[in-house]
This record gives sequence, structure tokens and C-alpha cells, in this order.
Amino acid sequence: MRFQTNLIHGNRADDRETGATNVPIYLSNSYAHKTAKELADIFSGRDMGYVYTRISNPSVDAFEKRMLAVEGGIAAIATASGMSAIYLALMNILLPGDEIIAASGVFGGTYNLLKNLQQQNIKVKFLDELNDKTLTSEITEKTKVVFAETIGNPKLDVLDIETVSRVCSEKEVVFIVDSTVTTPYLIKPIELGADIVIHSTSKYINGTSNAIGGIIVDGGSVKYMNSKYTNFEMYAKRFRKFAFTAKLRNELGKDLGTSMAPMNANLNLTGIETLKLRMREHCKNALQLAEYLSASPKVTEVNYPGLKESPYYTLASKYYGNECGGILTVRFGSKEKAYSFIDQLNIMSNLANIGDTKSLIIHPASTICAQNTTEEKEQMGVYEDLVRISVGIEDIEDIIEDVQQALDKI
Repeated sequence: MRFQTNLIHGNRADDRETGATNVPIYLSNSYAHKTAKELADIFSGRDMGYVYTRISNPSVDAFEKRMLAVEGGIAAIATASGMSAIYLALMNILLPGDEIIAASGVFGGTYNLLKNLQQQNIKVKFLDELNDKTLTSEITEKTKVVFAETIGNPKLDVLDIETVSRVCSEKEVVFIVDSTVTTPYLIKPIELGADIVIHSTSKYINGTSNAIGGIIVDGGSVKYMNSKYTNFEMYAKRFRKFAFTAKLRNELGKDLGTSMAPMNANLNLTGIETLKLRMREHCKNALQLAEYLSASPKVTEVNYPGLKESPYYTLASKYYGNECGGILTVRFGSKEKAYSFIDQLNIMSNLANIGDTKSLIIHPASTICAQNTTEEKEQMGVYEDLVRISVGIEDIEDIIEDVQQALDKI
């Protein structure tokens, strides 16, 4: 099936008893079985089935299968949030003494999560650029993971996925890509060599900001068979390319209780059906707004990968063509002007989220990155005079009119 059809019908199983075409919301903590042996066999892994919603749930399972059909890979695990997806994916691999290399332009919450892993004796190296030279120089025998976002939020640096995946393959390092900003409509990192893909489904996958969630998609890497991944020895021998998912489902995924709620799975299943239609409008509107703002004398800088003056324009064109996502950042020369611009807007909502159908704006330096040092903020592409705009799918004329009236008042 092609992409849009997969969004609607991928791995879909209609209700056999009623013929319902929408997945039911299974609001059940646990599941009864006819015999003691039947339940024991499920617990031991000898048979398939549901036992407890913290471990698995039919509604969540349907969403995992839909994401798998859309993103590719061999298995998917839905989580309570995007942050829990990142944490689970990393800690499924890492042990005390291990090292991570991460792009410095990752989302502020992710930056802090990675930084705080040092409390568990896991070293993190933040690099301003991930390329052949920097990775070859910084990867050591202790490096287990390279982590990056397809397009940084809000730095908007574009990841050269093919180059990074090649180096990671040569060095036997697991390559984890957060594709929240781009979604599988724009790119499928597993096809380009990523081992694991993560989404905060709360954003574009859901589309209407009514359900928090995350997803981990396993690309089926055999890197875990390398002897340096000592914590995978049992799983790699038994499950081979399914080792990552088998270990996660049997250990942290079961033990930490970070499962997605059935209601949220249902809302995400509804949202994903219109992903392609929405992403087209997000990308189109973002480019037009970026071009419009670039011409304003009230603005000192506009950052959007689809602008020809962007330092990432060549890479963005290679991977995304003329659709480079729905996020842009704008600098005004001072924090006061940035605040004033936000305060004058009528259509855009001032809040901490992206990927909604509605246009959203925030001042990252005083909110998402408020606890970071100036140096850390600048690593993430965050400045005191900068605002981040998540461009919605309203009529672009209305967005521009709202922006212009706000510009007129600063």
C-alpha cells in the first residue's frame, strides 16, 4: 500500500464480532483466561495474549502496528510520552560507564535528559555537528549510542542521516533518530540506516494536542550481537534482529510502567489518518511565513531549513525537497521585542508544544530552556531574542495578517 492508504489501513483488523471499522478502546486493566495453563503459557512466553495493560493492550497494540506499517522496521513499542520513549530506548542499551554522542541541537527536554544520565555514570558528548570527521574523532570503545533529531528543535539543523548511519555501522554503534519534527511523511530514517526511530506522538502524529504519547520503532539491527553489548548476550542469541524489542518488552518496558493509555492510543489512531494532509499544509505554510518574515525590517533573523539562505538548505533539499517541516524560529534583536511580538498575536497560542493544527509560539529561552546555562542554550540554538513558531494549517493569509499586525506594534 502507498503512504496515505497505509495511514488509514496499515495492519488494520476490523472487529470480527461487530464489524466495527474503528479500533475499540479496551479500558481493562487485566484479561481473564479460561485455564491456569493458558495464562501461565502467556506469562512464560510460550503463547501470545494479553495479561495486563501495563504490559500490553489491544488498543495500544493496534496503534503500534499502524505506526510500524507507516514507519517501517520490525517492531514498535508505544509509550506514555516522547520523553519516556527516549529514556527507554537509551537505557535498554546503556550500562554505567558507557558513552553517548548526541547532536547539541536536540530539544531542550531531551538535552537535559541526556545531561542528567551522567548521574548514572553515563557520559554524554554533545557535538555541534555530526559528520564523518567529528564522529570518527569522538567515538570510543565505550560509545554505545549516537542520538540525533532529523531536524533539531529549535536549532533546525538538518541531520545527514546517511553519513551518520554509515559511520555508526562501521563502528558498530547504535544510531537512534528522533523523527518527531519530520514524521514518516517527510522521511523514514530506518530506510537510510537508522537502527531505532523515536516519535513524540503528542505532536504531528496526533495532530490536535489531545493525547500525550511516544513510540519506539525497532529497525531490526544485528549490532547487539557485538560482544561489547554485554547486556544483550542472551537476547541476541535467542532473538537475533528482534533482540532490542525482546529485551525492552521483557525488562524496562514491563518494569517501569511507561505504557501508553488505551484512550491515547485511540486518539493517535484517529490523528494519524490525516498526517499526510496536515504535513503538506504545515510545510507549505511554514515556508511562506518564513519568506514573509525574512523581508520584514522588524526581524533580525529567520531560521528555516527551506530558505535558500539557510546553512542547511543543501542538506534539507537532499532529504526533504521543498517540504522542510512546520517549525521556524525568528530573532528580534532583544528579549523585550520578542515578548512584545508574542503578546500582540491573536491566532497563535503561546504554549509549549509543536505539531498542532493550530499555530503555536513560545519563547524557548525563558521556558523550555529556562534551567540551562547560556552556553547550553546557544548549543541548542536558543537565544534571548528568539521565538519558535510551530506553523499550523490555518489559511496562510490569516496567519500572515496576524503576524503583520503584531510586527506593527513592536
